[in-house]
Amino acid sequence: MPRVPRGRGVRAALGALALAGLLAACTSAPTTASSTTPTATPSAAATPVGDAAFTVGTLLPTSGGAAYVTPPMAAGVALAVADVNAAGGVNGKPVALVADDSGDASTPTAEASYADLVAKHADVVIGPASSALAQRLLAPAQKAGVPMVSPAAGYPQLASQKDFFRTIPAFGHEGAALGATLPAKGAKKVVLVATQEALGSSIADPLKTALAAHGGTLAATVDVPLSGADANAVAAQAKAAAPDAVVLATPDNGDLTRALITALSGAGLGGGRLWLTGQNLADYSQALPAGLLNGVNGILEGADADAGLQARLKGVQADLGSFQYAAEAYDAVILAALAAQTAHANTGTAVAQGIVAASARGIKCGSYAECVDALRTSPDIDYDGLSGTLDLDATGAPTSGSYGLYAYTAENKYARTGTVRG
Repeated sequence: MPRVPRGRGVRAALGALALAGLLAACTSAPTTASSTTPTATPSAAATPVGDAAFTVGTLLPTSGGAAYVTPPMAAGVALAVADVNAAGGVNGKPVALVADDSGDASTPTAEASYADLVAKHADVVIGPASSALAQRLLAPAQKAGVPMVSPAAGYPQLASQKDFFRTIPAFGHEGAALGATLPAKGAKKVVLVATQEALGSSIADPLKTALAAHGGTLAATVDVPLSGADANAVAAQAKAAAPDAVVLATPDNGDLTRALITALSGAGLGGGRLWLTGQNLADYSQALPAGLLNGVNGILEGADADAGLQARLKGVQADLGSFQYAAEAYDAVILAALAAQTAHANTGTAVAQGIVAASARGIKCGSYAECVDALRTSPDIDYDGLSGTLDLDATGAPTSGSYGLYAYTAENKYARTGTVRG
């Protein structure tokens, strides 16, 4: 989960979650093709197993330093539940929705909240947004049999974990997206500056392979220890390779990252030659001298919300200031609901066993209603959602994803300039 611009109205967004069932009766805003929901009504072919209703729980931060990421995801979940219920619900019953606070990684809130969602009979948990919290909750999820589907947790360490899925690609896919993008922008000789941990190292091979496939080369990789690093020495190593571009892969926007940005800029590798990645793309307007990041580029996972989707999300929460991960949160709900609908079972086991199959290798469908209609003739469907082609692999993660390209202004703030697939 990167440091994205602060949204507003966390409480309002979670209020919208609680009212999602009511939204099903009143959501009628016109949309573009990418966010239109057909009106086909599903009919269960068998008596469903499990609770009377399929229950979606959300575990997103409403307290702590990460609370600003919640509003767009909460709105995406609420909109998805409304669309599912407008199309007949899951196994003929309206979807129920319960919300809880994950807090941030500095507190034990997530564990208590996950247990509370299980006690409230959640069949799937949408969240957490934090990779660190997802790692902490793996054991409770596996014990309870209530799977998590995260819209934002990209750590590679989470791959192939039982009862954990995501609608955002693992971090390493950014390497593939950058490897295709940089040569097209004239940067064929690239240096990777990456921290010595799983996140930083996961980007190297995909970047090298994609650069080679697009006429570029990874000239050098500079490994940076998480503690005791000499930022100026790192910058000197990067400069010695005479790169067209430097990719900086660090796990956050803390002291080490800020020191590396400063040193790389001082070595003449700033401005348009420097690329930040999803975990360190952040608002540095208060943290670094004005103008230091002017022209610096960045990449961040997540689909762009088109005008139609933005309008629908603002119908849930009018004051949304960001749409980051809204599409991924929406798709997490739809995939979980389709897994339960396909199995005729309102259970976490049905979600865990069917969510990958619902995303790939079947009849193509672009909404819950379309997919339920397809299920009338075939048990094999392939939901391609608001975030694009999902195709979850055996690790429970998308095999490709949408990425935003960003550029910094003289105020050290960034704005989206384009979208690529990786």
